[in-house]
Amino acid sequence: DAVPLPRFGRGRMGGTQSLALPLGKGPHHVGCADVMVGHTQQGLFFRLFYPCLPWAGAERPLWIPRYEYCGGLADVAHRSRRWCAPLLSIIVGFCRVPVSWNGPFKPCSSGYPLIIFSHGLGAFRTLYSSVCSELASWGFVVAALEHRDHSASVTYFCTAEAGREEWIPYQRVPQGQKEFYFRNKQVHQRAEECVRALRLFEDISSGKSVPNVLHQDFDLSVLKVSGVDLTKVAVMGHSFGGVTAVLALVKEPGFRCAVALDAWMFPLENALYPEVPKPVLFINTEKFQTPESVAKMKRLSSRNSQTKIITILGSVHQSQTDFTFLTGKLISRIFGMRGTLDPYKGLDITSRAALAFLQRHLSLEEEFNQWDNLLEGIGDSVVPEAPFCRSNL
Repeated sequence: DAVPLPRFGRGRMGGTQSLALPLGKGPHHVGCADVMVGHTQQGLFFRLFYPCLPWAGAERPLWIPRYEYCGGLADVAHRSRRWCAPLLSIIVGFCRVPVSWNGPFKPCSSGYPLIIFSHGLGAFRTLYSSVCSELASWGFVVAALEHRDHSASVTYFCTAEAGREEWIPYQRVPQGQKEFYFRNKQVHQRAEECVRALRLFEDISSGKSVPNVLHQDFDLSVLKVSGVDLTKVAVMGHSFGGVTAVLALVKEPGFRCAVALDAWMFPLENALYPEVPKPVLFINTEKFQTPESVAKMKRLSSRNSQTKIITILGSVHQSQTDFTFLTGKLISRIFGMRGTLDPYKGLDITSRAALAFLQRHLSLEEEFNQWDNLLEGIGDSVVPEAPFCRSNL
């Protein structure tokens, strides 16, 4: 299933390096475009994944969109920009995502369901391309946000002055400030960006002209006629993005459910848990969660029988990002080892559980319910709840 992408030789880089992101397994070809709206920090920036028509001359987008992101990743990993950024650029700078860049949108008379996706701490819009393109291949439009709360490894916006970019760096918790308050402010900003993204799709559907300031070949107006079904909208995210998705349910009734991949529950204030009105699917990895975090998830599942918690065995926190498809000792050392579970299998479990859950709560007429067992934690490499809590169950 993997598309072979450039391999880099052995030598001082610490073993063969390669990145082969998988093609989506669903029935649709996948297209991809970058969308930036507005000329201030209050605008929006996201990568859009969508079902597209097959296109012979399709170009594939770069996985790391620009060199600046290599510097941002170095900062997040506490590595020196001077050596780490160029090294990253050499190793993964040529890697491409196996989707059609600005490919022609495939019309759908009923409109596709929409997923707003929120990235983790220190990540950015492209680092979840494997899961986003997998969902798009099954008939979803997925908007992978790049947050502007200083939690992305780096991001930018284009000012109204032609050609000028304003960069927003990653920010650590300032000295002397309590981490909870700093992160709590960020999670609220992130959830509001998810809500603004939904408003943007509502504007497009209502026929408003929404210019993409990146001047790309992808015209957002194609989504108006046969693009998105705004009665079927979910929010999804990984880690900091997982808890962002939970909070977005509180802020926006238009989101019907949330899928939280290895959610980092710490930044959400306790008073908000009783306010979460819709079901959440928590898909955890084996090595990341704490008893405190799982207890917060259980508060939600005890209030809503449709909220599910499952754990994928043999997985680590990075298993739900594209980094799991990177091989090579050096990259593994910089960004945390991958788990013992085959990454392709991990992606299968994650996406199938998500699809089964989305079918149930977005009222989809697909056959994703064939994977309903996963929602109960039944299947190979999956368990219900969280393993270290088994003795307490």
